[in-house]
Amino acid sequence: MIKITDKAAKRIKELIKDEGLDSHVALRVKVKRGGCSGFSYNLDFDKETPSDKDKIFEDKEVKLIIDSESLLYLVGLNLDFEGGLNGAGFVFSNPNATKTCGCGSSFAV
Repeated sequence: MIKITDKAAKRIKELIKDEGLDSHVALRVKVKRGGCSGFSYNLDFDKETPSDKDKIFEDKEVKLIIDSESLLYLVGLNLDFEGGLNGAGFVFSNPNATKTCGCGSSFAV
């Protein structure tokens, strides 16, 4: 299961509205090889029909699409959003990560 905090859900909905997207669009969460720790997270709005290999989650009225390969690394993920004087961005709390980089956008398993 993938969880989204209230702050992350609010920010995702704001981004959908700001970009003029349909409110039913889904956020695709993907893991890519790369980054300073071995894997990195990728977030993007998905306007396409999900494939048979995609898993669809919904939390706080936000739809998430995750491909089956990425899901292996993301089970139990908690997606948050933080904003402040040092910048703003999505924060990934991944129980599968054995190591993360300082910026929080890459991890190792």
